[in-house]
Parts: sequence; C-alpha cells; structure tokens
Amino acid sequence: MTQSPTLPPTPGQTVGPFYGFALPYAGGNELVPPGRPDAIRLRGTVRDGRGDPVPDALIEVWQADEQGRISREPGSLQRDGFTFTGWGRTSVDRTGEYSFTTVVPGPTEGAAPFFAITVFARGLLNRLFTRAYVPDHPLLESDRLLASVPADRRGSLVARRDATGLVFDIRLQGEGETVFLSYPGHDG
Repeated sequence: MTQSPTLPPTPGQTVGPFYGFALPYAGGNELVPPGRPDAIRLRGTVRDGRGDPVPDALIEVWQADEQGRISREPGSLQRDGFTFTGWGRTSVDRTGEYSFTTVVPGPTEGAAPFFAITVFARGLLNRLFTRAYVPDHPLLESDRLLASVPADRRGSLVARRDATGLVFDIRLQGEGETVFLSYPGHDG
C-alpha cells in the first residue's frame, strides 16, 4: 500500500474515553479463574507525568504459561474457564488501577519470565509497549533486553511482590518513567 500524496498520515490509535465502552469485555482481566490454586494477581496503577492517576487507560497483557510456553489457543474474548490463552485486556478504574488474575509466567527461550504489557491512554498517538519482569528470578541478571537498559532505569521494568501476587505500576512520563519498548514495524 502506498501513502496518498494528498492525505497526511493519521495516528495509529485514537485514544479516548470510548475505551471504557467499546473494548473491555466480561472476564477480560481473568487469564485464569480466580479460584485456580496457582492464580495470582498482577496489578498496578497508571500515572501521568505529574504522578496523577490516569482514569481512562486500557491495559493488555500477553504472557507465557507457567512452563514458558506461548499459547496458540483461541478463545481470549470468550473464556471457557479452562483454556489458558496468555492474553487479557482490562480498563483501569477511576483511580488508575488495573488488575489481572493470571499465573506467574515461566522463562521463554532463555529470557527471564515477563509479562508483555501494552498501554493505551489519553494523549497517546500510539500504544506503548513495556515489560513487567518477575522479580527475584535467577535469569534477570542475564536477560538480554533488560541488560540493554541503563542500570538506573531497569527497576521500572521489574514488578514487585505483594501478598496476592505482583505489582507493576506504569508511569507514562516524568520522574520514574517506565521504560517503553519499540518493536520493528511499529511506528510510534
């Protein structure tokens, strides 16, 4: 496809308050049923450059299963309560908080275990990509992507533990900004 010489390019995403209406779906934040014995919560808060909560963001999570296998199973939009698809989506609440019920991912291809996270929020022309690494894993020291990040910024990519699972706060800009990633073929 060629770009029209008369039309300017448009943003890759149009982010706005309609996300709360159009994209979240029932069970979207439950990658596994809450009662599953190995279920954990992955939760956090999305904040803007001033540190204020962003009340209208949308978060997607992509992950491997406990053994580090990438799921190829369909069914993310209509969960059956048994099939792990490795993908979920949820909107944040009015205080900027999000939560997923999932499992701790295993390492994949020698990489430390992580959750791939996509952020959609007001003021963004394109979605943002980041990772939430599982804390205290022995492969953190040798993870190639994490090692490529300046040492003083690596902490923004590592979740922390709490009584119910893992906490990963997302700071869109400013002091303590989360490290965001760029992938080949993604403009933005």
